This record gives sequence, structure tokens and C-alpha cells, in this order.
Amino acid sequence: MANTRTFTASTAPTLTPAAGGRTEGRPPLARHRLRAVDRDETVPPAEVAALLPPGATWLPAPPHTLPSLPGRPPMIGYLVLVPAGEAPLTAPAAAPPVPEPAPVAPAEEAAPEGEGHPVRVDPQRRTAFVDGRPLELTYLEFELLAHLVRHPHRVHTRDQLVTTVWGYGHVGDGRTVDVHIARLRRKLGAEYRRSIQTVRRVGYKYTPSTARG
Repeated sequence: MANTRTFTASTAPTLTPAAGGRTEGRPPLARHRLRAVDRDETVPPAEVAALLPPGATWLPAPPHTLPSLPGRPPMIGYLVLVPAGEAPLTAPAAAPPVPEPAPVAPAEEAAPEGEGHPVRVDPQRRTAFVDGRPLELTYLEFELLAHLVRHPHRVHTRDQLVTTVWGYGHVGDGRTVDVHIARLRRKLGAEYRRSIQTVRRVGYKYTPSTARG
């Protein structure tokens, strides 16, 4: 024998729009019987349509929108489309109040890199200066100089610089680093070009104490 259970589609009067934008009460929908069906049993569409408000249509819901329970058969759901003039079967529950986010203290502005040295880089404003003189740098020149100034006295191989600044590590790109280093040295000028030192057979390092030469 199939399991059945009585339920009420609506326990409170639903609202339907009336003339002038007002709403009028509508008596609760009739009580219906829920019946468990087998997986292979086909339910006549007329039985489903009898549970829907006038003018509503229903169609299968996409499988990925349905929850899955461990150890349970797959669930089958339907989307019910109700005309704009019809109220839903039940009054929508009031959404819980959303707490206001706590005020966030403004973040302290980071100090420019290289502060106190002739070569200074400000990543926030993307500006670079040498002895107070602004440098006109391309995007990659700025990124390369900022990385070197951020890590003074650290030796960087060409491959490391390519990976960090350019974002790739193909063989033969060391020449690209050499070209950009040469451009940076020219823009730093004769007094500060040696701030970027060549480490023979390894790569480059930034030494802020070496300001002249």
C-alpha cells in the first residue's frame, strides 16, 4: 500500500492583487494528499497541475540545482512558474536582518621602498625617484626596479627575475633582463648606476650604499 499523508498547501490567507494596487485575502487552498510513488511510476500531469495556482506552469529543475544526500537516491525537482498577477502558494518568509559590518580602520599607507636612500620606489603611487628626481619608467622597468629595491643586497639570478617580473621562465630570456637592467642604469644616471650591481655568472643585486662611481 502506498504511503499517504495529508498536508495543507497554505495555512494562512494568501494575498492577491486588487484594483488600485491593494491586496485582498484569499481563503487557504484545499487540503491535498501526498502519496509516495515508486521511482518508475509516472504521475499524471493533471494531478500535479491541480496543486498549482491558476496559470502556473511547471518544468523539471536542472539536476545541478538539486541537493544530493549520501546513500539516498537522486532527487528530482521541478520549477514552478507563477504569473506576475498571482501570489505564491505561501507568503514569503521575512528575510533575517543583515547585521551591519563593523567599521574597518583605514589601513596605514606603506612607506616608499628605499626610504632614506637616493633611489626610492613608491608601489602605491607607482612612482620612482633618484635623488629626488622622478624617473620615467616603463611598466616592466618599474616592476624590476621595485623588486630589486625591495630586496637590497640580495643576489637574483636572471631566471628568478624573469619568473618574478615577467611571469614566465623560458630558456634564453636572460638577455631580456640584461636589456632592462641596462636601461635602468642609464635612467639612474652616472652617479647611481652602480646601485644595481652585476654578480658575475649569477645575476644582479641592488646595493643602496653604492651611490656613486
